[in-house]
Amino acid sequence: MSSRSDRGRSAGVARAAACAPWVRTRLRTAPAAACALGLLVLVTAFLAAAFPRAVDTYESKGLRHDLVVEDPRRSVLELTAPPPALGVEAERAAAVRKATLGAVHRKALAGLPEPVRADAFQSSYGIRTTEPIAAGEKWLPRPYGLDPKLTYATPSALPSHATLRDGAWPTVHGEVTTTATEVEAAVTEETAKALGLKVGSTIAVPTRGEEPLTVRITGIVAPKLPEAAYWSFERLLRTPALAPTNSSPPLYYWIAALLLPPDAAPALLSTTGAPEPYWRIAPDASRLTALEVDRLRSRVASLESGPELLKLRALAGPAATLTTDLDVVLNRYDALRSAISPVVTVAAVGIGAVAAVVLLMTGGLLAARRRGELALMRSRGGSLRGIGGRLLAETAVTVVPAAALGLLLAVAAVGPARLWPAVVGAAAVAVLVCAALPLGTTLLHRRPQLHGARDDMMTARPSRRRTVAELTVLVLAVGAVAALRRRGTAAGGGTDFLVSAAPVLVGLIAALLLARLYPLPLRLASRTVARLRGAVGFLALARAGRASVSGAPALLALLVALTTAAFGGSVLAGVADARDDAAVRATGADARISGEGDAMPLPDRLVRDVRKAGGVQDVAPVQIEYGVPLPSNDAGIEDAKGTTLVGVEPGTYAKLARATGFGPFSADRLKATGAAPRKGTLPSKDRVLPVLASPAVAERLGGRPRDIRSQAGDFKVRVVGTVTRTPAVDSAGFLIVDAASLTHRQTTTLLVTGGSPDAKALRAAAHRAGSTFSVQLRSEERAAFVDTPMQSGAERIYAAAIAAGAGYALLAVLLSLLQTAPERTALLARLRTMGLTLRQGRRLLGLEAMPQALLAAVGGLLVGWSTIALLAPGVDLVQLALSSGTGSDALDTAPLRAAPWSLALPALGVVALAATVAAVQAWWAGRRGSITELRAGDTR
Repeated sequence: MSSRSDRGRSAGVARAAACAPWVRTRLRTAPAAACALGLLVLVTAFLAAAFPRAVDTYESKGLRHDLVVEDPRRSVLELTAPPPALGVEAERAAAVRKATLGAVHRKALAGLPEPVRADAFQSSYGIRTTEPIAAGEKWLPRPYGLDPKLTYATPSALPSHATLRDGAWPTVHGEVTTTATEVEAAVTEETAKALGLKVGSTIAVPTRGEEPLTVRITGIVAPKLPEAAYWSFERLLRTPALAPTNSSPPLYYWIAALLLPPDAAPALLSTTGAPEPYWRIAPDASRLTALEVDRLRSRVASLESGPELLKLRALAGPAATLTTDLDVVLNRYDALRSAISPVVTVAAVGIGAVAAVVLLMTGGLLAARRRGELALMRSRGGSLRGIGGRLLAETAVTVVPAAALGLLLAVAAVGPARLWPAVVGAAAVAVLVCAALPLGTTLLHRRPQLHGARDDMMTARPSRRRTVAELTVLVLAVGAVAALRRRGTAAGGGTDFLVSAAPVLVGLIAALLLARLYPLPLRLASRTVARLRGAVGFLALARAGRASVSGAPALLALLVALTTAAFGGSVLAGVADARDDAAVRATGADARISGEGDAMPLPDRLVRDVRKAGGVQDVAPVQIEYGVPLPSNDAGIEDAKGTTLVGVEPGTYAKLARATGFGPFSADRLKATGAAPRKGTLPSKDRVLPVLASPAVAERLGGRPRDIRSQAGDFKVRVVGTVTRTPAVDSAGFLIVDAASLTHRQTTTLLVTGGSPDAKALRAAAHRAGSTFSVQLRSEERAAFVDTPMQSGAERIYAAAIAAGAGYALLAVLLSLLQTAPERTALLARLRTMGLTLRQGRRLLGLEAMPQALLAAVGGLLVGWSTIALLAPGVDLVQLALSSGTGSDALDTAPLRAAPWSLALPALGVVALAATVAAVQAWWAGRRGSITELRAGDTR
């Protein structure tokens, strides 16, 4: 009995050992395929997880950047209250002392609602005079004979924000009251220099009492961070200014500020300067995120006029008010984000579609390699559920860890941001891959598969379902393109994903159309090659024509990838062109030398020195006069604004206009008839000067001679042509005339051209000519359009989209070739037994791969170019290109432009990769013997 049970137990163990685990067995059988799939999933999951984190990161950095670089006069929240009411003087004095104001300040900072956060170091409080008080000291400077006016303030923590240069810090001696007669103060170095103040100087301040308040200067300080909120909210604290009067012409007087110690505040209550307490709250943007913009705007509105203001009034007084322009900064940030986000979404949708197609192609390749194995399992009773479950298990073992690793790498590589969008992206990739292989395989094996039936693109006939699906996609593509052209990428301040998918839909339509047209050129080529003597060309085209319909996804992936890469390249090219255009508009040439307002004549020595400077190729001297009155039109209506007169040397200026593309013209058109007047003489009344005018000015002047009166002379002009733009001026109205025909000729501006003019030499020449002359370089203006974090983030995403699109396109070509690699290898082995040489084998595989590669490359070029042409009217890149810089309003629009490199390079890469893979496969097959490839029972 015991021996029998032992034998039964041994047999059970043997049977259990014979049934090896499915997943482990499959992974050991094909480790290379599993590793390749895992690597593809890892890269795709990384991209899917990194994209939303990158968007969150650059949007948050953009918000912080905007708040940090914004003028503190806009971003700081200022809480003010009226001075203490008349009453007991001791109580009034106590209400403005450092202890009382400091307590309110600390409570106000602690009670700010989230996400309003304060930078406590740059925040300040005190009391200041809101109306400047005239100073009558005779030794103070008076540029126009007017007394300077001074304001007085008691900013908190002055020693922490300034460095003492001379004297001592101002202090109080004893307890200062409203009847104090002398206090101490400090001034900044700039104020001391402008007003001639020094340690020991005294200022008599009028008061409401009998005796004035004497303010004695005890220290001269230098701000540590002059551009920070502490000093820049009220710039008068650090920098005096010349203020104009309301007279005509205006007269100017000095206005400056004196800094008193905080406990000297009671003394200001008796002055005539309308003192008021203030609390300035500098925002802390270090922890702000883009998701908090709406909450921040709501809380700021509440602080200005809402429940939060009532809380502040409970601290500072019932009449306290809070003012800030922080909401304006947030609105400008939202406008930029709303302009950039839809454009970025276009790239995301395109790359997402390409990645999905490539993942599905990978699943199809794996399924095709195992078709015989799964058919055998199905014939031996395997259920679809059981087969699908095993495939899901073996796929998940590879895919899930790879997707998780991709997520971790994305979290580590991209800055702090929300986690759940990255998790969703990586999970979507894992779910797609895990579902693609089981579903795609089991659906093919629902019915028995007959071996030997042709399934190629030459004989395939589209079904009705396919026709309906293609028509549906066509309608969607037409609707998306029409919507994008009509209303642009932004849809009501949000993102319309149908509009964003327009490039993908156009690529999809093109792929479907090319798949239908693909057999036609092959048939024509086959008929031509059939008449030739060699069999390699005919055999290659016949093989290409019998390519499986499963190659259609590869064509789709290629076209969508190439279209996305072309769109991304056009975005980057459009941004670069817009910045170049704006920089040229700002200077008119590679360099511009002029005086203030283009009104000061340049000495001849400066012109000679500029011509000798290094890197200068040509110099166009120009005479510019603004506000030249135009004669009244036929209706008798005069033009109050006038126009700009531009006197030029026709030869050099015409060359400059052609080089910049700003209103090119022929120099002969400005040639005047008759003798030119000598310098200083009046021109003949009958002399008519030909001029080029802007369209608006030309319409006003008409075609007959009109009188022009200007500082350059009085003369008649006739419009001989119109140009919309000109390098010398960036205005809508101008007249271009030959400077030699002007009575009072003088050069006010030099427009310098050259590859890279020597900036040092140009500035040295301008400085020798006079301190009022300035030099503008086009390269510096171009560099002024620095990328904000939001702009640079969007550009990096587009650069990544181009690289990813090209990578996925090449991967699609590789997968398509690998899917039929065993069949081609077996074909070469059979043909070698019939006398095919190695050279002929390479030609055969190369010619076989070329039709689809050329179809995809040429189709990608045409589809990419046509997509840009179709979508350009609806995509405006001006916000992405020019949201910063001094000339950010120079352009009204920045359209897309097809970038040849983004069209040609990926297409050439597709052809090169197809040829390389074919050559490598032919070389590899040549190394192996025919016996190895041709085995009995092999059905390849």
